[in-house]
Amino acid sequence: MSNQTCVVGVGMTPFKKPGKSGSYLVMAEYAIRAALTDAGLEYSQIQQAYAGYVMGDSTCGQAAAYRVGLTGIPVINVNNNCASGSTALFLARQAVQSGAVECALAFGFEEMPRGAIQNTWADREAPLDRFVKAALPMLGLEEAPKNMPMVGLLFGAQYLDYKKRYGASDETFAKITVKARRHAANNPNAIFRDQVTVEEVLAAPTLFEGLTKLMACPPSCGAGATIFCSEAFAKKHGLASNIVVVGQAMTSDTESTFAAGGALELLGSDLTAKAAREVYEQSGIGPDDVDVVELHDCFTCNEIATYEALGLVPEGGSEKFINDGDNTYGGKIVVCPSGGLLSKGHPLGATGLAQCAELVWQLRGQADKRQVEGARTALQHNGGLGSIGVVTMYQRID
Repeated sequence: MSNQTCVVGVGMTPFKKPGKSGSYLVMAEYAIRAALTDAGLEYSQIQQAYAGYVMGDSTCGQAAAYRVGLTGIPVINVNNNCASGSTALFLARQAVQSGAVECALAFGFEEMPRGAIQNTWADREAPLDRFVKAALPMLGLEEAPKNMPMVGLLFGAQYLDYKKRYGASDETFAKITVKARRHAANNPNAIFRDQVTVEEVLAAPTLFEGLTKLMACPPSCGAGATIFCSEAFAKKHGLASNIVVVGQAMTSDTESTFAAGGALELLGSDLTAKAAREVYEQSGIGPDDVDVVELHDCFTCNEIATYEALGLVPEGGSEKFINDGDNTYGGKIVVCPSGGLLSKGHPLGATGLAQCAELVWQLRGQADKRQVEGARTALQHNGGLGSIGVVTMYQRID
């Protein structure tokens, strides 16, 4: 067996609408205990912990972890926007891979309010101001429309840019939501499991030009957790160690983000492609060898753009990929069998951990009615505005 980091425990809460969940403390404790039980470990055996969240004060991670145990270990709080959970994953895996520790915990949680995400501080420049200013001329605007959330404006620009470049139809974007709901029907952890049609998606209230409410993920609440360990630690403690991370990369923006002049680059296509290339090189596994993918489908346009950034399809090839049914069961690759952010919900700090849990269950053959037959290789993508891209490759080994 090669010296890869083992994923020995995962857990998550069902995701809930704002106001319908327990507190972040209750949710985080549940997810951590679920991961410990799944691994067959005690909290006292964890040597470092990384807590991902956005909407909370500076030591929420400690407050949550202390409900499980007071062992004196480092608890590091991570706020990296929508990729906070995967950033915690990256750091915990890196701690084990580097030999700094033998066993590390990544967990993430979010107790979100209703409605669009707002800036916390009104007395200073917002981190996304540069992105909004860059997007306005792409949309033929001099200033942002009043009452238009920044996120809606940015992904609206991405949606229009993709349509302009490749001629994709509105129906193609709507089909992503239809697919997400169909997958979520078999996921008890997802919020939205009722089915919708292309016509219903297109007829939903408009967020930005042709981008509708049903093409966007909802704010939600939830928590997830993952435990990594070394092969030696797994062997010593008799842990199942056949799910391993064979490649992982984290990237931020490059000059092309702003210099390219397009919303696809502005919204992370280049940094995602860079992370994906690094992962394929590390693992020796290409996109054609992947069986199942969980990616950051915060908007349907982001899923479509991410197909190409990850190299799952050639540039401009997403519409054919979708129309041929190659992104679902019976096609080439099953994308977001969990229902993704569009159906499962997007509690910012928990999303990356929930993606990891879904892929581990798929590789173990534990995904019940949504199981991807024969899944051995899985790819995870989690992105965050501002900007962050985290791509991880998992594999089941015998």
